[in-house]
Amino acid sequence: MQALFFLIDAVVSFFCTLFLLRFMMQAMRVSFGGQIGHFVVALTNWAVKPLRRIIPGTGGFDWSSLFAALALQLLLSALLVVLSGRDLSVNSEGIALMAVWFALRSLLRLAVYVLIGALILQAVLSWINPYSPLAAPAQQLTRPLLDPIRRVVPLISGIDLSPLVAILLLQAALMFL
Repeated sequence: MQALFFLIDAVVSFFCTLFLLRFMMQAMRVSFGGQIGHFVVALTNWAVKPLRRIIPGTGGFDWSSLFAALALQLLLSALLVVLSGRDLSVNSEGIALMAVWFALRSLLRLAVYVLIGALILQAVLSWINPYSPLAAPAQQLTRPLLDPIRRVVPLISGIDLSPLVAILLLQAALMFL
């Protein structure tokens, strides 16, 4: 049973990450023209396209992608509650709220992990190959997070420490989640 739950959790987390990445890329105006963009769009269109008929994008945000990620997390939360073997008739409202809270918290944690991954990717690529096709999307994705930090943390001997500060701040946010 644990192996089955692990596999379900891995698949749901993978697709939730892709849906969140699509939402974040749209929100931060990252180009979908490169390899990453094509990959994300190809693996998420099955859910996003039908949802766009119901949930339109407004304000520059792709709400259907965010809804798809939340719906998958809610399904995983419900599955967790059912597999836990609890009596659902005793406190169904409390259990439903618990499942919603678990889904929201998991989604927020996943978004923080996506940002941390993008920051690490950007830092490594800036040392190894700054002209990699992955460098521009990573930079565009992390720029809104790094720009305010760069105004406070100066360059030290030409080295930008803002990604390190951002990762530390995101790790602190994970502690609260």
